[in-house]
Amino acid sequence: MLIKIYEENPNKKEIERITNILRDGGVIIYPTDTVYAVGCDALNVRAVEKICRMKGINPQRSNLSIICPSLSNISEYAKINNQVFKLMKRNFPGPFTFILNATNNLPKIYKNRKEVGIRIPCNRIIIALTEALGNPILTASVRSKDDLLEYCTDPELIEEEYGNLVDAVIDGGYGGLEPSTVVNCTGEEIEIVRQGKGELIE
Repeated sequence: MLIKIYEENPNKKEIERITNILRDGGVIIYPTDTVYAVGCDALNVRAVEKICRMKGINPQRSNLSIICPSLSNISEYAKINNQVFKLMKRNFPGPFTFILNATNNLPKIYKNRKEVGIRIPCNRIIIALTEALGNPILTASVRSKDDLLEYCTDPELIEEEYGNLVDAVIDGGYGGLEPSTVVNCTGEEIEIVRQGKGELIE
């Protein structure tokens, strides 16, 4: 099911329609400020497990990332000090994933590595969804090494390729190919572990 939503002015009825899918444990594909991503209600363990199977992710070995609507929500799910908060404030919303130590508010599936990636993309569609849902949304890139470029950027082709694996695909226009910049904030030193689209403002 392909649902068209315009980022400039996301339709409230369509946002609510997709929010209901997420509340029911559904899985969606949606645009971000980097690449198209697959996601679900991050607090719904069965939905998270479904995405892990779909993507071939082992949560014991891989960091899971979530999208929060704003900085004020992050402390519920991740431990954050003043230095990291100021860094995130300078760079969010934007194409970054900050790796932080997880709190006890996340399901056990996230705690095998005790870390969680935090994103606040500069994209009104996904932010509207997280606000309407009231929970963070799990995020994992649609793109894989074997994908043809068009199947990562064109929502109609994404729906053609992955529509049978998810409950809805949001058409928010053409997506990008460059992933987010990943910043590890779990150690004593802040470290860029993957340089992507975002140029970190330190």
